[in-house]
Amino acid sequence: MELKVETRNVDLRKSWQEKIDGEKEKLIRHYANFIHHLRVSIEANSHHKEGGFQVKLVASVPQDTVVVTRKGEKVRAVLTEAFDVLALQLKEIQRKKRKNVKKHSGGASDSTGVVRMVSPHESYGFIIGSDKREIYFHENALKDVSIDTITEGDSVIFGETNGDNGPQASWVRTTG
Repeated sequence: MELKVETRNVDLRKSWQEKIDGEKEKLIRHYANFIHHLRVSIEANSHHKEGGFQVKLVASVPQDTVVVTRKGEKVRAVLTEAFDVLALQLKEIQRKKRKNVKKHSGGASDSTGVVRMVSPHESYGFIIGSDKREIYFHENALKDVSIDTITEGDSVIFGETNGDNGPQASWVRTTG
């Protein structure tokens, strides 16, 4: 992760740099290879109504940029709060990305078919796809249904991959 620290109207203190370095290490530990660039900006506010400091964090992550701005009287406390908020936002972005990856319905590569044969004792079965090809599936590929409840003739949607012995379903979900 590339780090850039900049200050405005104030000199960077050693204790602030140490705090930033410590927070950077935490981010690397928890979000390795997720954050590309991090910019930390510390600004002293000279305006009479906004005395104190403003800390701004700008993190570049895949397909997004996270910006956190916090104000306060003590820089170390504001840095801590800003990095905590950044960590929460990064956690939420990763959660949403995982959720999107796990969805298995309605995609362009999804196929439809009918269960031709099920062998619950051997934990597998076969689907006849809409193109009349026979597709193998294992019990572990079943989503929201068990091998004991799926029956011949059930309509299904599935994701197809190439297995060792030909086409197989990477996941199977009943449509009814």
